[in-house]
Amino acid sequence: MAGNGAVPTVDDMQTEGVAKAYDRWAPIYDLVFGQVFARGRSAAIEAAEKVGGRILEVGVGTGISLPQYSSRSRLVGVDLSAPMLEKARERVAQRNLRNVEQLEVMDAEHLGFADASFDVVVAQYVVTAVPNPEAALDEFLRVARPGGEIVITTRIGADGGLRGAIESLLQPVVNRLGWRTEFSWARYQTWIDRTAGVSLLEHRPLPPLGHFSLIRLRKADVA
Repeated sequence: MAGNGAVPTVDDMQTEGVAKAYDRWAPIYDLVFGQVFARGRSAAIEAAEKVGGRILEVGVGTGISLPQYSSRSRLVGVDLSAPMLEKARERVAQRNLRNVEQLEVMDAEHLGFADASFDVVVAQYVVTAVPNPEAALDEFLRVARPGGEIVITTRIGADGGLRGAIESLLQPVVNRLGWRTEFSWARYQTWIDRTAGVSLLEHRPLPPLGHFSLIRLRKADVA
């Protein structure tokens, strides 16, 4: 079931451009961002493991998070970047991660899975890096089972002030790198409020500075 309240946007970010940006990041992604996102990665995995079962990680990238899941969880990973996924496949083979069922090139806005295919959908630092975030959120909700969860780690932009002004100035540059600086909590809240069958379980700032947050959403049970 897709949400009924996606907010249409006109965005400079396009799917092909985002894919190319992450293709360029593939050789050095773990080195540059491995530690930067480590706490958020651990928080997302911990939340997903509390539900367990079959877990979809959207934007799995180089597969840096895959070894952190327990062997009990069955994992499927998708990413827009083929070079990133090649790194992920190498990691799966090297670590002998038998619980990884599938790694595929796929667009977060158009997931090639049936409705209610997963117990948990995990999206780490993905929502602000897709052209149409609400479309991606709709897809996460669609492929989650009733009673399942969506676990998101994300950057929350400033609503104003000096940091907000700086984010506005930097936005044209970081778009070309494959993500946004401007993405307020209000955009998530609007999607939640307008979308049937989803509720907010948790919105928690992550250390050290609270620029990133963990968001947990629950898909409603079948009536």
